[in-house]
Amino acid sequence: NSVDAAKPLLRKAIQISQQTPYWHCRLLFQLAQLHTLEKDLVSACDLLGVGAEYARVVGSEYTRALFLLSKGMLLLMERKLQEVHPLLTLCGQIVENWQGNPIQKESLRVFFLVLQVTHYLDAGQVKSVKPCLKQLQQCIQTISTLHDDEILPSNPADLFHWLPKEHMCVLVYLVTVMHSMQAGYLEKAQKYTDKALMQLEKLKMLDCSPILSSFQVILLEHIIMCRLVTGHKATALQEISQVCQLCQQSPRLFSNHAAQLHTLLGLYCVSVNCMDNAEAQFTTALRLTNHQELWAFIVTNLASVYIREGNRHQEVLYSLLERINPDHSFPVSSHCLRAAAFYVRGLFSFFQGRYNEAKRFLRETLKMSNAEDLNRLTACSLVLLGHIFYVLGNHRESNNMVVPAMQLASKIPDMSVQLWSSALLRDLNKACGNAMDAHEAAQMHQNFSQQLLQDHIEACSLPEHNLITCGRRRVLAGDQPEEGSIPGADMWPSTPLLLSKKDLTCVSSSPTVDRRPASCAVPSSEWTQHQPGQPP
Repeated sequence: NSVDAAKPLLRKAIQISQQTPYWHCRLLFQLAQLHTLEKDLVSACDLLGVGAEYARVVGSEYTRALFLLSKGMLLLMERKLQEVHPLLTLCGQIVENWQGNPIQKESLRVFFLVLQVTHYLDAGQVKSVKPCLKQLQQCIQTISTLHDDEILPSNPADLFHWLPKEHMCVLVYLVTVMHSMQAGYLEKAQKYTDKALMQLEKLKMLDCSPILSSFQVILLEHIIMCRLVTGHKATALQEISQVCQLCQQSPRLFSNHAAQLHTLLGLYCVSVNCMDNAEAQFTTALRLTNHQELWAFIVTNLASVYIREGNRHQEVLYSLLERINPDHSFPVSSHCLRAAAFYVRGLFSFFQGRYNEAKRFLRETLKMSNAEDLNRLTACSLVLLGHIFYVLGNHRESNNMVVPAMQLASKIPDMSVQLWSSALLRDLNKACGNAMDAHEAAQMHQNFSQQLLQDHIEACSLPEHNLITCGRRRVLAGDQPEEGSIPGADMWPSTPLLLSKKDLTCVSSSPTVDRRPASCAVPSSEWTQHQPGQPP
């Protein structure tokens, strides 16, 4: 194919271009990009390392930083965290010490901070990331005030840059949305998604860069999860259809997002209680991904489907629960997903009537979610603990759990947790003889029920509702074959953890103006990150 034909030509060109720094660096970027497109990240990292050393030798600390940051991104994709940490530390020093064009310097800083923020989010560390995210937001504000006057650098090796300023603005909106989704600030997530989508529409009128479509799809994936939690399933379904249409226009987009699309359809199916369809969508998504965090997220949600269906899938369920045992062999490093796995174990123990065991798991979830401000997990755990104490007849302790759960759910806002909490408050107050409070809670419960029912009816009546029948053989875009197995051929449990999708298409060296020679892209990465959401 054309890629195979291009690689030997690029290698030859790299060999004979060492005396021309711009072309030598550009060719190294291009060959690294081709290896990345073929998912040969080891070769891509090697080339970027060669480029970084060459840039150092020719006195271009700026382009050295671009090579190293690009390599850091690929190492993050490979989960080589022991190599990432010293590399990012070195990058931070280079960026701070480099004195040059202010826009180029701030662009390097944005690249560096984006990697730091996504690294934290990938690990589910929503609280720990806040200082870096704040720096990133301040940095993009600084860039927006700088003039784009073109000053050609004296060193030809410096004739590169990462992303246009306008693209960086959208990217910062995107990582802010990712953070807000994981933390459970859904109104904030919606606000920044709306801003980013509006800016994207303006950019796409003048710019056909593929990265803009990637940003649009990722933002829509986030807002879809937001709508499912806040009780707007019909709107979410229409946006899922919109993502399908965008992906059908680009084979690469579809390839990168097919698993996420089936995951979103699975979450939608859970929200409208179509559990067989949810199982089929999650199973299809598992076959289409080799991304460990997305895989663990899907499995966690699949397990919650099996838990709710009672004894139909006991053997498979036990196998899944063992594979995501957070006490022993949890397969990913994400703090958030591990906390979610404890929640699923607690949910399972609750349905089995093993209340003391359920409390242990849920308290572990609370400890982990409080440590990193995972508000939706906290709300889900509190209301389930409140339910357990209610069943055990400990009304005082139940109230101590349910009241803060309701307050937190209202703040998010999470319609399902509010529905669940209001039902418990109604029954608690009735049992304690508090007639007025019981009546108020009953009225709240009725209001939430009516809103959710109306939304349910509207969603199920839409023609897009038929998307839920896209099953194992027929993937959304048509005839894509069923692909191999997921890592370890596992299937996994899951609680509708509507998480945050971390799916960044970040690294792209592109020209600033026509006077500067066009540079190539050290391409985008696709990451996915998640956090829990919907209660049983």
